[in-house]
Amino acid sequence: MRLKLGFVPLTDAAPLIVAQALGFFADEGLTVELSREVSWATVRDKVAVGALDGAHMLAPMALAANLGLGSEPAPLIAPMALSHNGAAVTLASRLLPAEEPDAAGLARLVRRRKEQDASPLTFAVVFPYSIHNYLLRAWMAQAGIDPDLDVRLTVAPPPRMAELLAGGVIEGFCAGEPWSTAAATRGVGRLAVRAGELWGHAPDKVLGVTDGWAGEDPARLQALVRALLRAAAWADSPAHRAELAHLLAEPQYVGVEAAVIEEGLRHIRFHADGANVPKLQDAAWLLEQMVLWGQAGAGLDIKAAAARVYRPDLFEAATTTPIR
Repeated sequence: MRLKLGFVPLTDAAPLIVAQALGFFADEGLTVELSREVSWATVRDKVAVGALDGAHMLAPMALAANLGLGSEPAPLIAPMALSHNGAAVTLASRLLPAEEPDAAGLARLVRRRKEQDASPLTFAVVFPYSIHNYLLRAWMAQAGIDPDLDVRLTVAPPPRMAELLAGGVIEGFCAGEPWSTAAATRGVGRLAVRAGELWGHAPDKVLGVTDGWAGEDPARLQALVRALLRAAAWADSPAHRAELAHLLAEPQYVGVEAAVIEEGLRHIRFHADGANVPKLQDAAWLLEQMVLWGQAGAGLDIKAAAARVYRPDLFEAATTTPIR
């Protein structure tokens, strides 16, 4: 069975990359081509029209696309979760003193700039419908910063974040690893908060496919989920961390120094504690964030919307066969 799967160059694309490199796809009878994509919108659109069979995908993006938020409605579903806790907020090193790379320090700076009628500071997130957007907003709001009025938010591809920070185009960003660590290693950024520090088990990426594709050949989907589950378990092992970092560092994958990738790997959960189950409560929480920040209407039927996209039934069907 031939499949084409998309990914964005991030550390948490590891399950797809590991499954390909270590032969886990092949063990399930799958011939897979991995496609390195430039943006999340491209991933969404290619999966929606069938140019990709599936992809490493932002969990909130799959939910938003199903609802027709930010795009034409697309029947995307998530039969498997791929990672938790990959997001982090990074501030420009020039922005605050080294002892104040926190929300309180940023709030004081924002207030001073407003008093001086200075232009708002600009911060980037990877996509409007992303855990990264919600993390940055919540972190700012806790310090009394209104992310819609006190600062300017924009969208940029994850691999460009450190470059934009260094060039003075943005003063901070929220993205997945390795881009926060890369900015810190270059000396242009300081890490302010990680998703896991604020929320504990922040849902981040899922396997995204269309409902129609999933229904065409259930055995094919089950084989894909089994291979990725095996890869996620491998990637989560501290014993494999250095090997994984070197694999991801290859230019066709993430293309960043292995040492930078390895540092960020310590903060991502790929498999432990049921991280791969597409939990309906995770979907509901993400939908609540959309309502909170005005992306979805207050009348949204959250329970129904979550159940259309997050499919623990498909995950269970795939995992009734023991992992090899």
